[in-house]
Amino acid sequence: MTILTVKDLAVTFDTADGAVNAVRGISFDVAAGECLGIVGESGSGKSQSALAAMGLLAENGAATGQILFNGTDMLTAPKPQLRKIRGAEMSMIFQDPLTSLTPHMTVGAQMREILALHKGLKGEAANRRCVDWLEHVRIPEAARRLDQFPHELSGGMRQRVMIAVAMLCGPKLLIADEPTTALDVTVQAQVLELMDELKRETGTGIVLITHNMGVVARMCDRVIVMRHGEIVEQGRTDDIFYAPKHEYTKMLLAAVPRIDLPDPPGRPPLSPAPAQDIAPVLTVDDMKVHFPIQVKGGLFGKTKPLKAVNGVSFDLRAGETLGVVGESGCGKSTLARGVLRLIPPTSGTVAWLGKDISKAGAREMNALRDDLQIVFQDPLASLDPRMTIGASIAEPLQVHEPKLNKAGREAKVRAILPRVGLDPNLINRYPHELSGGQNQRVGIARAMILQPKLVICDEAVSALDVSVQAQVVDLLIELQKEFGLAMIFISHDLAVVRQISHRVMVLYLGRVVELAGRDTIYTGARHPYTRALIAAVPNADPRGERAREKLKLTGDLPSPLDSRAALRFLKSKVIDDPEAEQYQPKLVAIGAGHWVAEHDPAPGTAGLLVNEAFPA
Repeated sequence: MTILTVKDLAVTFDTADGAVNAVRGISFDVAAGECLGIVGESGSGKSQSALAAMGLLAENGAATGQILFNGTDMLTAPKPQLRKIRGAEMSMIFQDPLTSLTPHMTVGAQMREILALHKGLKGEAANRRCVDWLEHVRIPEAARRLDQFPHELSGGMRQRVMIAVAMLCGPKLLIADEPTTALDVTVQAQVLELMDELKRETGTGIVLITHNMGVVARMCDRVIVMRHGEIVEQGRTDDIFYAPKHEYTKMLLAAVPRIDLPDPPGRPPLSPAPAQDIAPVLTVDDMKVHFPIQVKGGLFGKTKPLKAVNGVSFDLRAGETLGVVGESGCGKSTLARGVLRLIPPTSGTVAWLGKDISKAGAREMNALRDDLQIVFQDPLASLDPRMTIGASIAEPLQVHEPKLNKAGREAKVRAILPRVGLDPNLINRYPHELSGGQNQRVGIARAMILQPKLVICDEAVSALDVSVQAQVVDLLIELQKEFGLAMIFISHDLAVVRQISHRVMVLYLGRVVELAGRDTIYTGARHPYTRALIAAVPNADPRGERAREKLKLTGDLPSPLDSRAALRFLKSKVIDDPEAEQYQPKLVAIGAGHWVAEHDPAPGTAGLLVNEAFPA
């Protein structure tokens, strides 16, 4: 049964630069119990189509055409009728739950408000319904969460609260706008499984808006591909993935990183891994970065160390890329900043070209900055909006090559721009005049202008569209070949990491749980945490997703302030006292270049057998 019919929908925004046609006459329908995927890159009109259906367009936006929900035209219906439908029969999960949940209201207050408005439920009956739905979305200690505020919950839990809020009144249609973009891969897998269960159990129709083709392959029955506000292709999921007709669809699918394809066809291959007998340029030994955190307890409270990085060791050679993966809070970014001395390590050593720089002073580090560079996650936040891109790229030259005059600096900037895929004529543009992908290339050019020996990419492609992401990854591979760069590539996207890395290091709560070559770790992972991360990654292969065993972790990443948390996979060693000094799992070599942290063998995992290295 069709529950939503969209006919010739057009959305136009009145701006200072004239009318902007965000959506240009699209038509589709959604049936009960069906998941329809709407995919496309930024600016394709995906989200505006959903907001028009909900009647949530910005004030300068206008929609024409028809959006029929169970026979009611959502574009012309009176506001009282729309208020009865929205939240009760048609609801929406927004991309960022932290900005969508009211920060000064508790979770319970926000949920009870909806029940009072649409169902007339109040008091204990409303509380019971709220707790039931929080438990249904697998939030632990559900009754206690009713009295918490959104900022007191993790990102994954806030997203699950959003799903509970959206499903509270049993809607017939659920619109999910990029519901997993900001989530770690394990939490994403939990959220997708939950939405799929709701669809099967309640017959709810789902419109899933995303640019993640792996999520589409796992979830959707049909797919619409949008570009520049128009539908360029639509059909069954298998048809779109295995027999795409439009060139744009083919391009999107070709750009999607595949965890099962380390070297995608048509993309530049990774350079050969350097021999392990070559002296490393970077050696990190037992690095720890601890932060004192004030916690409640006693009359004045007390201080506990948050062990963001807690004994990490690795080395890196010229021309090699080390991928660093793990969930939010595992210490990836803190590790990068500790290596570059942007924050001082608490203990351990960082040796650059054989010299320990872990306690180097500001003057000594400034002299090394031309060799050690970083590309940040958000290029707009790391570029000065008041400076042209030419000035931003040239700024490192002013510091490290002061003898160069203005003409010499400009010549170097104009030479580097084509090498990162940018037109030299953009030199006088400002960051806001460039796209996200272009700004990320500016960030890479700024890092590369001094021809460094080490570049750390901290989530450098996570905010980009899939086609732009592919271009930036290809660019980094080519630059590494040209300059012989050593790179540390930090990401929560394991498919991208496999494409660009020679070796992969997996972090869990500030410690390494597995380190191996990229092929070894993706095809022969031994630690249960690594296996769960890989199994949770949705792949752009619908048939493979349907047949795939979905091994996953349950619950949320525990608090790094709890000393027992690091022994989640070695519970046989836990001292059940949060204040006690706990055993530290050791890394054990199980093959050439393959290291795995001690863990208890568990059913359904490839855990190492208990032996002399893993005492019972």
